[in-house]
Amino acid sequence: MRRAPVDLPAPHGDNNIEREPLWYAYAAGDDEPPVPPWTWTTEPPMTAHVHPPAPDVVRRGAHVPLPFGTTGLLESVAFPQGRVTAPQPPSGGREFDRVGHALVAALGAQWVDPDNAYNPHRGYASPRCLYPVQAFLERGGRRHLVSPETHSLVEIEAKDKVGVGGGVGVGVGVGVGVERIILTGRYTRIPRGYKWFRGSLVNLEVGFVLRSLAIAFDLFGIEGRVRLPDSGSAALLAGLGLAPAGEWSLPLVIDIGGDAGPGGRPAPAVHAVRDTPAAEQAPPAPAPEQAPSPKGPSPDDPSLADLVRLNRTHLFPGPPTPLDSGIAPTAHPSTEATSWAEVMWRRNSGRMPRGLLGMNGRLRRMPAHWLRDAIDWLSVPPPGAVPREVFDAVRVTAVVQAVDGFEDGIHRIRDGRAELHREDAAAALRLEREYGYPLGPEAGCDIRHASGLWFLTARPRRIVDAFGPAGWSALQYACGWALHGLSLSAAAYGMFARPVRAFNEIPVQRLLDLQEDEMITLAAVVGTPRHASGALLDIRL
Repeated sequence: MRRAPVDLPAPHGDNNIEREPLWYAYAAGDDEPPVPPWTWTTEPPMTAHVHPPAPDVVRRGAHVPLPFGTTGLLESVAFPQGRVTAPQPPSGGREFDRVGHALVAALGAQWVDPDNAYNPHRGYASPRCLYPVQAFLERGGRRHLVSPETHSLVEIEAKDKVGVGGGVGVGVGVGVGVERIILTGRYTRIPRGYKWFRGSLVNLEVGFVLRSLAIAFDLFGIEGRVRLPDSGSAALLAGLGLAPAGEWSLPLVIDIGGDAGPGGRPAPAVHAVRDTPAAEQAPPAPAPEQAPSPKGPSPDDPSLADLVRLNRTHLFPGPPTPLDSGIAPTAHPSTEATSWAEVMWRRNSGRMPRGLLGMNGRLRRMPAHWLRDAIDWLSVPPPGAVPREVFDAVRVTAVVQAVDGFEDGIHRIRDGRAELHREDAAAALRLEREYGYPLGPEAGCDIRHASGLWFLTARPRRIVDAFGPAGWSALQYACGWALHGLSLSAAAYGMFARPVRAFNEIPVQRLLDLQEDEMITLAAVVGTPRHASGALLDIRL
């Protein structure tokens, strides 16, 4: 008997990895989505995963160093409202490379934790530090892979003369005057054991990376416009020469243009996160003519073949939209991390000593403005017309405890405010019992001590009905974008923020009084570390 529209046979019913394709099928209209045949296939253990080799077009490329000194610049910029003032180049010297510094600020490696099994750590979250989303920079008629670990741009050979403006075969390829960033996720950088869920992890990380770039663009006074995957994206992917192309997601593009100067970019409008979906639903966009499908993944990976097939249908209509600032305009100054460099350094997903997994925490009394700040950072809307409208349909629920001025229990975030839904001093403890990685000899789990447990939920069928298949990706972009903002807010208060998809979904739906067709798109555990961890190795440049 099904406990909910999306369910799996016991004992697998609450496995998020295996539930994900059922949620997608339900969103597409199947009232009783069947279990895909590859769900029960045995895969290598997660710990056996190694990254695939770099594509041939990258392996042979020359390395061009990214600019140095980004951390020094950010150390002099007050968090959250300060902006970088470009130094004057010496006579005959190179011009200040705003874009290069912004790439380092957004994507650069921050630290290595000798106690952690997964390294190095960048300024945004990624499961197991896998970083499947890759960035490419086009400038000066050349195309480069952004390589944060080597602090360089790796030149690649352009395979195409295809632009993204207007679709396939239109525009310039790598023109001398073109400067843009291309983001695409490589699914095979994620262990095969994640199966179809690899698509969701890539989409969520696209949201993290977009927010990180938006913040860096604002800090360095750069204007950008975002083009989400469209009818020209398959040809652009093929033109990148990333073989096999069937391992990569459709790319999105940030066109770079203009110099707004310090503080010259307008602050973003803050959308109050609503508790109910938008009343009016836009009709699905017509499917544009697509380029030929790229070569698919290996036939022995059927879950990857299925998610790639569906990814190629997630096309967004409309022109590019501004990449507005990702910084909350009403953010509260921090007394613990006063510069942007310090906040980026402190951002983490929870640490453990001696190579143990998970996170440890202690309950700490928090001021009321911590919660208000978190809501403000969550409420900055993502770029793109469809993600922005989808974001309005996301319900945010926060389980908080020991916060001045707020009752312990379950709160709904409405119109930029936390409203008590139900008082429950034991809610965090009950949620810990429904977490997929419990406390044990090899792992820490202090969910019961978290100051805030944040759940971003949505009713995916309504979203796909309104926006077509691309609504699924838009939902994940938007939630990733929101959670990266939350993680920076937490860092400013000396806290960790751990994005998770590991809660047992059906019991949590009932604990939080969610609808049975309401999917937990992303959640986060926000708390204070229990004790000081070992020293970190600073690898910022």
